[in-house]
Amino acid sequence: MASDQAGADGVTRIVEVGAKPETAREAVAEGWLVTTPDAVAHLVAGTRKGAPIETAKVAAIGGVKRTPDLLPHCHPVRVTGVDVTVEPGGDGRIRVQVAVRATDRTGVEMEALTGVTAAVLSLYDTAKAFDRAARIEGVRLLSKTGGKSGEYRAE
Repeated sequence: MASDQAGADGVTRIVEVGAKPETAREAVAEGWLVTTPDAVAHLVAGTRKGAPIETAKVAAIGGVKRTPDLLPHCHPVRVTGVDVTVEPGGDGRIRVQVAVRATDRTGVEMEALTGVTAAVLSLYDTAKAFDRAARIEGVRLLSKTGGKSGEYRAE
C-alpha cells in the first residue's frame, strides 16, 4: 500500500515520511477562554493555585511537547522553538496564541493546536471557580509555513 493512500483496509498507521526532505516549518494557532470580566481579573491577579496566566504558558509548552503521545497519527518532531502569548481582555476573554517552529519532515500544526488547547484548558481549570459557565472557543490554525503544501493563512 502506498504511504499516501487512505487506510482503506481499516488499519491505523503513521504515514511514512522518511523520504520527505527536512524543511523549516512553523505553525501558529489561537484559542479563547470566554468568561466574565471578574473571572479574568482573578486569573490575572493570581489565585490560591498560583499564577494562572503563567501556568497556562507552561501547559502550552507541555502540550506541544506531548502531542505525539496524545494523538496517535502525529510523528514526534524536533521542535526548535515555541512562543506562547496569553492576552487577557477587559471584556471577559483571554486569547492564547502558540507559535511552534521545527525543522523536520512533517508539519507542526497539531503541536500548535495542542499547545493552545492545553493552555485554555489550564485557564478554564482555574476560571471555573469564578464562573461555571466559562467556555473555550475559537481554537483554530492561524497560519503554517513550510513543507510540500506551502503556506496557509486563515482569513
